[in-house]
This record gives sequence, C-alpha cells and structure tokens, in this order.
Amino acid sequence: MGLLRLIATPIGNLDDFSERGKQSLADLDALACEDTRVTRRLFERFGIETPRTVFSYHEHNEQQAGKRIAGLLGEGLKVGVCSDGGYPGISDPGYRALSEAVEAGHDIEVIPGPSAVPVALLLSGLPTSSYTFKGFAPRKSGQRQRFMADDAAAPHTMIVFESPYRVGKFLDDALAALGDRRAAVCCELTKKFERADRGYLSELADRYRDKQVKGEVTIVIAGNHPKFIRGTAPAGGAETE
Repeated sequence: MGLLRLIATPIGNLDDFSERGKQSLADLDALACEDTRVTRRLFERFGIETPRTVFSYHEHNEQQAGKRIAGLLGEGLKVGVCSDGGYPGISDPGYRALSEAVEAGHDIEVIPGPSAVPVALLLSGLPTSSYTFKGFAPRKSGQRQRFMADDAAAPHTMIVFESPYRVGKFLDDALAALGDRRAAVCCELTKKFERADRGYLSELADRYRDKQVKGEVTIVIAGNHPKFIRGTAPAGGAETE
C-alpha cells in the first residue's frame, strides 16, 4: 500500500516550518501542492531536493489531480499533499484525496505545523475553551448571514476565514446575524505586519467598510454570552458597555 502524507506548511513566516516538515518533504516520491510556485520557495529556502514528481492540486483540478494521487498511491509510493499555507484539507484542497486514501486502505500521516485558526483565536483575546471553525464564508450577503445565524445561539467562539476584499461586508452581515458582539479581525498572521483589530462588530464594521485590506484575513467572533454582547444585561443586572 501507499503512504499519503499531509504536510502543514507556514502561513506566512517561513521560519515556522518544522524540521520534521522539511524532512517529510525531502522523503517523498511525489508531491501534490496547491501552487507549485509557492511550494518551490520552501525547497529553495531550505535546500530540499525536489521529489521526482510534483504537480498542482487545487479546487479547479481536484478531481483529476485526485485520480493521479490515487494512482501513485496504488503503486505503493509516498505521496505528499500541501497547500499554500496551513493544513491541506482544512479549508484547502486535500480532504477528497484523504478520504479516498482512507477508503482504499493506504497509510496516512499528518505532519503538524502552523495554522491561522489557533493563532487568531489567541490574538483575539476571546474565550478559547471551545470554538467553532466555520471555514470560508459564502460570497453572497444573504447566504453569509444564514451561515452565521446557524450558530447564533451557540456559546462557542466563532472563527471564519474571509477574503480581504469582503471584510467590511462580512462584518456588516455578522452584526445583522449575531448582534453587536466582541470580535477581532486578524490579518497577515505570523508576518512582519501582523495585526489584530479588536472591538465590537459595529465598531469593526465602521472601521473596515471602506478600508483596503491586504493578505489573508481570519475573523474571530464571541459566542452567545452576555459578557461579550453590547447592550445585554449579565447576571447582576448591570448592562455591558
């Protein structure tokens, strides 16, 4: 049987790539990656020898590339999968190849590494005891609001990925669907200009409505708890600010 190796790669700062990750890339027969140009930087930066076979595996060719992965695994080869940053299969291509490899009985190995989810969660200052990761939000306003309203009553912190071009619209929809909760907009995580803007959704929506945003964006929103919702009265009777 073959070995499918899912390799987490840096989300911004290349120095976050682990020694195990480097060794795992070097010990492959083939590598499927979201963008070969992005992954090539890792090989060049760390002097890693490129596998014999390297090909793209992204949302637009996932079915075709998945068949190629399955074929290589069927030959008993070690096949790696990585995205442009973070974990393949977590809001990035990779899950289909993983599920098919499991079904076929191939060995699976996950090489841990950086992820925007825990970094943003901790930077937000919001509760970390339990959270819901929602992945990427829908593009249309009505769908976005329903996407968030599904968890409106949940006490868990919510984490969402969003395009830098839709941050302001997302925040308006979050405010409409969830009420005025504490939140944080986290940008350029692990990079030189990393930042986390914290505040209530109404404040953040005003701040980002006409703001140009660069890079990847992760938005963290408080769960349904009076302590984190403006205008609600927690136990004791005092209204939150």
